[in-house]
Amino acid sequence: MADALSDLAAAARSIRPSGTRIMLGVAGAPGSGKTTFARALVAELGPSAAHVPMDGFHLADVTLDALGIRDRKGAPETFDNHGYARLLEALASRPPHTVYAPGFERDIEQPIAAAIAVDPSVDIVVTEGNYLLLDGWDDARASLDEIWFVRENETLRRERLIARHIAFGKTPDAARAWVARVDDANAHLIERSVARADRVIELGSLLPARP
Repeated sequence: MADALSDLAAAARSIRPSGTRIMLGVAGAPGSGKTTFARALVAELGPSAAHVPMDGFHLADVTLDALGIRDRKGAPETFDNHGYARLLEALASRPPHTVYAPGFERDIEQPIAAAIAVDPSVDIVVTEGNYLLLDGWDDARASLDEIWFVRENETLRRERLIARHIAFGKTPDAARAWVARVDDANAHLIERSVARADRVIELGSLLPARP
């Protein structure tokens, strides 16, 4: 695992010449391990790298309610993809000041403004999100040098999602129903975009299993 991460970190560093900011996207289905992988990669890259997930651009529940789409929270239309694209554009320009990005608090399932600080000294931004390779997300892709796609065993991926939904308040039956109705539909949509990825990474052979 350590050797594989070291090789991937070297590949990330080689995307652009030294001294320029590299913008790397990580895409994949819900529960595929995008966040775990992105954090591991950033840790391997060291203090010159920053992790900026797309999750901070979830629309707030009050907005989802107003739009009538809270029952499919996590689907492409439940994100502010244009705001996300503007953030990536700002990060790619490497301004001489700190750029603040929103985070996402799982305990309340809501975005949190200005939770992530990206210092001008950061050389590599690793951003991860489900839909980076989909049609309609071209503005976000325009700021990314490469997009890597991560995959996980389907049974394990679904088990993780069910466990996550239970951990954050759903009953086991409601969690399984949500995965079947919402998450699986999103996963199938995302999988169809894999041909656009610059690299495909099978996480089962790279990262240790996690609950």
